[in-house]
Amino acid sequence: MAQMNMKEAIRDAMRVELNRDPNVLIFGEDVGNVGGVFRVTEGLQKEFGEDRIFDTPLAESAIGGLAFGLGVQGFRPIAEIQFVGFIFEALDQIVVQAARLRWRSGGKYNAPVVFRTPFGGGVKAAELHTDSLEGLIAQSPGIKVVIPSNPYDAKGLLIASIRDNDPVFFMEHLNLYHAFRAEVPEGEYTVELGKANVVREGADVSIITYGLMVHTATKAAEQLEKEGINVEIIDLRTVSPIDIDTIVASVKKTNRAIVVQEAQKSSGVAAEVIAQINEKALLHLEAPVLRIAGPDTVYPFAQIEDTWLPNPARIIAGVKKVLDF
Repeated sequence: MAQMNMKEAIRDAMRVELNRDPNVLIFGEDVGNVGGVFRVTEGLQKEFGEDRIFDTPLAESAIGGLAFGLGVQGFRPIAEIQFVGFIFEALDQIVVQAARLRWRSGGKYNAPVVFRTPFGGGVKAAELHTDSLEGLIAQSPGIKVVIPSNPYDAKGLLIASIRDNDPVFFMEHLNLYHAFRAEVPEGEYTVELGKANVVREGADVSIITYGLMVHTATKAAEQLEKEGINVEIIDLRTVSPIDIDTIVASVKKTNRAIVVQEAQKSSGVAAEVIAQINEKALLHLEAPVLRIAGPDTVYPFAQIEDTWLPNPARIIAGVKKVLDF
């Protein structure tokens, strides 16, 4: 086992697949010699050459179109969108072309493309750099949306995403790139797409979340444990498709649930999770399912983003609210 942070684990996943499959390519803005704005692809161009890891113009629509075209032709492209807020220029290629190809062609063609992009707040970045846009992509059929919360999952989920025959939108939280190091197996392994993980067992309340919010929820759970409240935490890992079976099993045990997301409250992943809980586990609930999320506003300027983002105190208040219902 090696000790890696999430950035290193993601790079290692790409290295594994570049070595294993000559059809794997990496491209995007400054991903070559520079190694990307966060140096996630650092050293890969030197190791595998400019034909397989190369820079593109500053044109997300071109990046998306190139990825789609190469995928149709049998390659397995990893296309980096430098920040999630830049995907609007490539939405046609991502959710209209790549996501619909298998359906549109009656299964004759597929688009095995991974769109990698950093996202997430708490880093005092500029506008369009920190939005959480997973709900926008998750609402589109034909594309998976993956959001790891730790180095082990990041590597295994990315390898699984590269090997998947349909497009995957792979989101990497900026605040997790260097947050901590963990044991990550060397060589290849996969983490199943569409399968959630119970990261903390509990009996009183289920917290369903993903990405950085797994760690925010864990801090809240540790504080609540001192007060005798036992919280179960589920890391979705894949927000489309959602692993409703794991969620329902948890709700049947705790009878209360909270869904935590960094994104704005309305619509999105939390709303979908709650809808599915109501459809499949309503009679097991002893309180309405609560959302803890960002406000329904444009992402704020850096000076006030810490107030805007969900925090342990808000989660603790939510847990006590559903317990007191």
